[in-house]
Amino acid sequence: MTKPTAAEPWLDRVRRSFRGTVTALKRSWHWVALTALLVVLMVPAALLVAPGFVGPTAPAPAPSPPEWQQAPATLSAARGLAPLDASASIPAASSVTAQVEPLLKADGGGSFTGLVQDALTGQVLYDRGGSEGRVPASNLKLLTAVAALRSLGPEHRFTTSVVQGPASGQVVLVGGGDVLLGAGESNADQAMGHAGLATVATETVEALKAAGTTGEIKVLVDDSLFTGPALNPAWESGDVAAGEVAPVYPLALNSARYDPSVTTGPRPQDPAITVAEEFAARLRAAGAAAGLTVAAAVERSPRPAPTGGEVGESGVLAEAQSATVAEQVDLMLQASDNYLAEVLGRMASVAAGGPGSNDGATAAVRAQLTGAGIDVDGIRLVDVCGLAMGNQVSARQFTEVVRAIAAGTDGRLRAALDGFPVAGLTGTLDTRYGEDSTARGAGLVRAKTGTLNTVLALSGYVVDADGRLLVFSFIGNGLTPGAAANKVALDRAATALADCGCR
Repeated sequence: MTKPTAAEPWLDRVRRSFRGTVTALKRSWHWVALTALLVVLMVPAALLVAPGFVGPTAPAPAPSPPEWQQAPATLSAARGLAPLDASASIPAASSVTAQVEPLLKADGGGSFTGLVQDALTGQVLYDRGGSEGRVPASNLKLLTAVAALRSLGPEHRFTTSVVQGPASGQVVLVGGGDVLLGAGESNADQAMGHAGLATVATETVEALKAAGTTGEIKVLVDDSLFTGPALNPAWESGDVAAGEVAPVYPLALNSARYDPSVTTGPRPQDPAITVAEEFAARLRAAGAAAGLTVAAAVERSPRPAPTGGEVGESGVLAEAQSATVAEQVDLMLQASDNYLAEVLGRMASVAAGGPGSNDGATAAVRAQLTGAGIDVDGIRLVDVCGLAMGNQVSARQFTEVVRAIAAGTDGRLRAALDGFPVAGLTGTLDTRYGEDSTARGAGLVRAKTGTLNTVLALSGYVVDADGRLLVFSFIGNGLTPGAAANKVALDRAATALADCGCR
């Protein structure tokens, strides 16, 4: 470019400069294009980073929740298990026999008897010595359950009370049949510990304070509701020492256990005094702030203490109610609790006007079975828990008892159904039905177990593959102690019924 001179006109200088600029732009067109491209790209990017750059924008709509998270427009009708169909096919006796008979084989010595019935009609579907009297072991608790539910009623509760003693400064803890007392506060959600001594002690202190009582308090215990020997002479001393049972009284802690979570091993040998000692300790703790002291020693009351009435009227200072009889029956069957069974038998006798003794209990069970329409011919009862070897009951009598519970006309007996252990899941069947030959019965078979040294039994009910309710009882006597295949034989026979479409 020629350098302009001072004399060059102004317009010519402008024209010359413009032409130079155009020339330079032509030479650098690629830089201009690149700059323009960058500007184009930067503007929308800026808008994304800072949308306010071009003013406010409406927020994006929230996504709709999936259908399963939305409130339903309508609710489904409430549904439960369908009732049993009375028109469902009854299994053929020949087919049931073909299924069960080969399975009931004793491992070593001894033999099995058994009976299977259709629950609704009573039709016998399998019978191997079903009318033969046998040692039933804890299957006997099914009979005790029927007696307790009929004599006492499912909703009945036992009362433990504290009353004024025969002398000044004495209180009497009166046993009313609750042997599931807890040491702590009452727990309304549990059968064991439904009534708690700590709660009873607190109420007792409040009543004593209201009456102006001061000084030392002595605790007595009244266990006179039960009579006769506290230990059944038919029980083996070794079973008592091992904690299978204990002397029977009308009040006890934890079903005569030191610890409710430990259900094996030795038990207290005087459960009534054990309760009184624990109550005295709880009373001492509750009364400290009120200036009451409690004597260390406890004694039996010299005579039956007064009961009933409102606080202050008949000397009643405090009282607590047990779990219902139905709840106690369930616990007895699930855990196969010998002590609780013996107490329920005695309380059934007391409710019917009989003595609270072993003889009263066995008589009450027989009477209530007769009232329920069960043939008691040939039944021999030495106790009501099944620990004695002198008991005799047939498989047929057990199936009739299970029929009465599951399908009979006395609705009170239905309360026992929940107490039957469920195969592979609950109670004394929780660890069984785990092998291939019995797994199909898990969750379906519901039955009471029975176990003594040479005795195994299983009585219960099951709905078969066609929807038919069957009841059964299998009892082994004279068995080889510890032979594992015997329990499996019982479980396989019950599983065959659950799996049966036997036509």
